[in-house]
Amino acid sequence: MPKEFGRNRRVSDLIQRDLATLIQREMDAKRFGLITVSLVNVSPDLLNAKVYVTSLNDDVDRKALLVALNERAGHFRHELAQKSTLRTTPKLNFVFDSSIEHGTRLSALIDSVQVKSDDDANEL
Repeated sequence: MPKEFGRNRRVSDLIQRDLATLIQREMDAKRFGLITVSLVNVSPDLLNAKVYVTSLNDDVDRKALLVALNERAGHFRHELAQKSTLRTTPKLNFVFDSSIEHGTRLSALIDSVQVKSDDDANEL
């Protein structure tokens, strides 16, 4: 049975924390808005990391954001290697995380159902 906080989890947390700081410092906030690193999944061999990001700016072009991040992935990897004590720093692959939007849409649907049921109860 794997440990709850094994090496992969610790490396993921370290990368998420350090990468969030790097992205905020180096990416254009006017163009992309506030970029949040929501999750980092590191492969079992610690050679690859899938980085899930979101932007709080609804008008941001997701494809342009991912292209910009993936173009700078080598730079971010180098900065992470300089900052951390890891033997090898995983290759970064950025992916847009749509779970927040999905949750917001589901919440809105639930709220609309509750409003309709409240209106139906008032009619009785």
